[in-house]
Amino acid sequence: MSKHTPRHRKGTDQPTLAQVAEMAGVSSITASRALNSPERVSDTTRQRVLDAMDHLGYVPNLVAGSLASSRSRFIAVIVPSLANAVFIEVIKGLQSTFESAGYQILLGNTDYDIEREHQLVRTFLGWSCSALVTAGLRHTHACHKLLKDCDRPVMEVMELGEALDLNVGLDHVAAGRTMARHLLDKGYRRPVYVGARLDDDYRAQLRYSGHAEVLREADIAPLVLELDQLGSLEEGMKGLERVRNEHPDADAIHFANDDLATGALLHALRLGMRVPDDIAIAGFNGLPLGQFTTPRLTTIQSPRDTIGRLAAKEVLSRLEGKRVTRRQHDVGFELVVGNST
Repeated sequence: MSKHTPRHRKGTDQPTLAQVAEMAGVSSITASRALNSPERVSDTTRQRVLDAMDHLGYVPNLVAGSLASSRSRFIAVIVPSLANAVFIEVIKGLQSTFESAGYQILLGNTDYDIEREHQLVRTFLGWSCSALVTAGLRHTHACHKLLKDCDRPVMEVMELGEALDLNVGLDHVAAGRTMARHLLDKGYRRPVYVGARLDDDYRAQLRYSGHAEVLREADIAPLVLELDQLGSLEEGMKGLERVRNEHPDADAIHFANDDLATGALLHALRLGMRVPDDIAIAGFNGLPLGQFTTPRLTTIQSPRDTIGRLAAKEVLSRLEGKRVTRRQHDVGFELVVGNST
């Protein structure tokens, strides 16, 4: 498919409940009960129906009556966290742009669980949302199939890569490289990368890969420390303590996000440590909190509101039938050098 050609799919190509029932080896009535009245069928039967749905990419239509064949004025937005200010700012950009065009958003939170994302996608498609926006390019196989086969715009945000349809984001590997080069240019030779649940927060893992690449080029063995809980000020404090205990000769910490970095910075000041003389601290995202600390946090600024607004603009263009000539947008990032490095 040409990158300049919008996706067009026929609704008649979508699998039916009868096909699901046939694959599951049950009647259509039983398949319907498994979806709508699960207490009336056995767990084994319901699982067979769900497995058949996943295999076929079937989406039950949850909109009743005359609305069932039409698109709603809702656009689904699925993010990994509603506690993370990063995603709140992206949502704000999406919401303001969609609302100006007469659309409302349906919001889903995966808590960094891609299995949960699959369930949310299936639910929102069942409610006949007009488009979907997801944070990231990584999905389960079943979710990937649903998104690939659906007959409406799919926008993947926050990162760049091989997208299903539309894509707005930034290069996280390049961001990791940029911060690592900054630390080396400042004379630090024993930096530690600190993140949390890197298998789940895989964009932080992408930044680590860029960080590690630069260190290896400088003949420095990369060090990484992984925390149990996702970014918070308290976890940042724990991260600093672990670095002091496990890597006492470390001269810099490259944190996966500003929440962790700011927590470590504040804890270092409580301990009487001099930042950056005793240890340098850097983050990612460019959150306001880190820019009001003393010393001011060195970080990578990600254009979060821009991501939301641009993503919404591209989705609206597709919904309005306009020709989309550019499927991917790199919004870039900026190194913000504070006094913490």
